[in-house]
Amino acid sequence: MKASTSRNHPIPCAIVISIDSMPGLQAARILAKKEIPVIALAKDPKHHSCRTNVCEEIITTDTESEQLITTLAEIGPTFNHKPVLFPCQDTDVLLVSRRRKKLEEWYHIVLPEPDVVEMLMDKIRFYAFAEEHSFPIPKTRVISNREQLEEVIPSLVFPCLLKPTMRTPEWIEHTASKAFIIPDEEELLSVFDRYQEWAEAFVVQQLIEGDDTTLYSCNCYFDRNSIPKATFIARKIRQWPPRTGQSCLGEECRNDVVLNVSLDVFREVKFQGLGYLEMKYDKKSQKYYIIEPNIGRPTGRSAIAEAGGVELLYTMYCDSIDEPIPDGSIQKYVGVKWIHILRDVQSAFYYWREGELTFKQWWKSIRGKKAYAILSWSDPLPFLSAFWQGFRIILFPKNST
Repeated sequence: MKASTSRNHPIPCAIVISIDSMPGLQAARILAKKEIPVIALAKDPKHHSCRTNVCEEIITTDTESEQLITTLAEIGPTFNHKPVLFPCQDTDVLLVSRRRKKLEEWYHIVLPEPDVVEMLMDKIRFYAFAEEHSFPIPKTRVISNREQLEEVIPSLVFPCLLKPTMRTPEWIEHTASKAFIIPDEEELLSVFDRYQEWAEAFVVQQLIEGDDTTLYSCNCYFDRNSIPKATFIARKIRQWPPRTGQSCLGEECRNDVVLNVSLDVFREVKFQGLGYLEMKYDKKSQKYYIIEPNIGRPTGRSAIAEAGGVELLYTMYCDSIDEPIPDGSIQKYVGVKWIHILRDVQSAFYYWREGELTFKQWWKSIRGKKAYAILSWSDPLPFLSAFWQGFRIILFPKNST
């Protein structure tokens, strides 16, 4: 959609970067529901999320390059009120953080100090930080080439995990997996050779024993004084791809260990903005370990927090423009769930085929109050488009891109 030359809105807009992603679509819907005018940026205007009806306009630009900053600088002076930026992908966060001095004239940007952003988004630096401050992390080795990998193999215990230090756009384009469970040395070398060109470096990590339900997360918002104003704890029920992917069904829960560790980590760095920390419970050692942080952006779990009454994104918006923070910041544990229907059906089928899930168990697991990843009765086209795209791939795999 072509950008307009003047944007006169009665209140500050929310600028959602990367609407062409699940977090982007969810963020736009959450903010629009609060009657905040939403303007979105997208790299792929044909993405199913760009079929949404909640945005005032959608501007096409390369959100993964310097062109994003150029576009934001071009439209910045056209607003009558300073908008609030909501980057929704890691690349967006890094670009905005690195060029914040150029953008702060026109936008409210809520991020911690640049070095903190870089550290929390770089697995190598984050694991070093966690180890230095005695935060619980799995045993981790960092490798950037095959020679280094071969050197560390004798010290590894299999099975282990292999994952990129940062999921680059190339990585996301080629695989939905965040990590790979590696059973032996031969598979480790094979997987590394297959994926090494899409990541700058990898971590080989101790495998924390436990199924999908032992993965917990804390979503939070810290104000400009590094005070936590909203927190929400949830856990995965299933993920796609299975074992090492992204959540496709989750539920809110109470876990004070995860909450306290998350708050301690973010307080240590004087954090500001949206934060997320994932932890896993090791049934063998009966301890919790940090898996990874995500910072500066909404995550897939943002929608479940909103459905559970914790208004993370609206809290950030209000705090940015010096309006009173909403009352919805304390988790009430109402048992809300979050589901990505299309992926959860895939995941459930996998576990059914493995003999780990019955239809009755699946149906019971998805019952109750829910937030949806893509489905919306008032905004149906993104879901219908995603469904059709998936159906087309099944019917016409050679003609689908």
